[in-house]
Parts: sequence; structure tokens; C-alpha cells
Amino acid sequence: MCTYTVLVNITLSIDEQTVKRAREKLRAVGKSVNEEIREHLRHVAGEDDEALERDLEFLKSTAGLGSSNGWKWNREDAYEERMRWPRS
Repeated sequence: MCTYTVLVNITLSIDEQTVKRAREKLRAVGKSVNEEIREHLRHVAGEDDEALERDLEFLKSTAGLGSSNGWKWNREDAYEERMRWPRS
């Protein structure tokens, strides 16, 4: 049995200032924009087992919190960890 990887090229439309700022921040942690996007997509696709475990632990620890005190989930809270720089 032969195993091989198929690479897919993706074209993104991102404004120049955003890419410039991202490059500066990522340079500080020794990563490229391409590496960061690839890592993020792996996380979204569920290929990052450590991140998946962290997400599951977070969900378990916060289960039911949204139903008390009128608090509801929002996008900023859900992605707070992903938006922190630099990433650990």
C-alpha cells in the first residue's frame, strides 16, 4: 500500500496592512503567515489533538455556565484563546 500527501494551494484575499501586521507579530515567534494559516486550518479540521483536548477541557469546565446569570456564548469568548499573541 502506498501512502502519499496531496497539497492544495489556496489563494486568499487579505488586505495588505493585515498581512503586514501579521508578519511582524509572527516573525517575533519565528513563524510565517503560511505556517500560521496551516496550523489554524489543522486546528479547525481537528488534526491538532492537543488543542482539541484543551478545547474539550474548557467546554467541560464551563458546561452549564451559560444558563445561569443570563450569560450567553459569543464569538469573542469562544475564540479568545486563538486570538492571543503570541500563541503558546
